[in-house]
Amino acid sequence: MSNWIRVCSTAELLPGEFQLAFDGDTAIAVFNIDGDLYAIEDVCTHDGGELAGGPIEGFEVECLRHGARFDLRTGAATCPPAYIPAVTFPVKVENGEVWTRDDRG
Repeated sequence: MSNWIRVCSTAELLPGEFQLAFDGDTAIAVFNIDGDLYAIEDVCTHDGGELAGGPIEGFEVECLRHGARFDLRTGAATCPPAYIPAVTFPVKVENGEVWTRDDRG
């Protein structure tokens, strides 16, 4: 299992904001939704576009390229043209710092 990687301080990730981190070659977007943190691979499963920076509605992020939507809590694709879920990752907060990791390997 991978080691935890630092994303940012909690002060740098306020509600409604996101931060990007990289675990090796894996781009991970960490979103703050009303104080709860969710990490998802920053890749639309439809065509590889970035999810970070897309509109957020509730717990869903929309890919700016073609409008696919993903549930940040589960990674589920909730709107075509994406049908394959995105990968989600664990998030933890310790001593005012936000951490995540790619635990697929």
